[in-house]
Amino acid sequence: MARQQERARRTRAAIVEAAAVEFGKRGYAAASVNAILEGSHATKGAMYFHFESKEELGRAVLAAALEKFRQVTDRWLARTDLDPFQILHGLVLDVARMFLSDPIVQAEFRLIIEPEFYSDVQNGGVRVWGTSARELVQRAARQGLVRDGVDTDKFTRVLAASLAGQRYMSDLTAQKVDLEARFEESLEVILSGMASDAWLEKWRREGWPPEPEAPEPE
Repeated sequence: MARQQERARRTRAAIVEAAAVEFGKRGYAAASVNAILEGSHATKGAMYFHFESKEELGRAVLAAALEKFRQVTDRWLARTDLDPFQILHGLVLDVARMFLSDPIVQAEFRLIIEPEFYSDVQNGGVRVWGTSARELVQRAARQGLVRDGVDTDKFTRVLAASLAGQRYMSDLTAQKVDLEARFEESLEVILSGMASDAWLEKWRREGWPPEPEAPEPE
């Protein structure tokens, strides 16, 4: 029984991964079920055992992306060796890397602009890492790293909009861009107007910690 359950879990995961690749490449409406089956090496019967419809499969991809965002934000929020803005910097770079290399995250970004999934935008990945960004800015405010009078909600809204814009522009221009550098640029511009003078002076002198990487899950 345990072996059958593990096989079923692996089959489901393979279908979700293949669907993410197809959704990311063609969008939801044009996605081919046959291509998903071919990519997952699953039978049509197996796919419809796990998912009643293509829309349900799309929502499974969204849920998988959400879990990935939760994992990376949880790891960064657990850091105690960096200040809140340094943690936010590491989180932002990891999100950029996910957009560049993770098919499930790439598909999530494509799916949430499809009419079938408009209602999922408010509960998507942006909300997960956006909430984490807000928490980090609030930590920074409590530590005196934010200018007096700065609205932490405004900070979060502007950052989320800027990163989303950078991501959309990289797609629209069809050019290979350094998304990590663009995301870092957005964060630095916002911090230049909202971080405290003392923090900015230290950052300009020392820069970001070298090659920030989130710890691996235990």
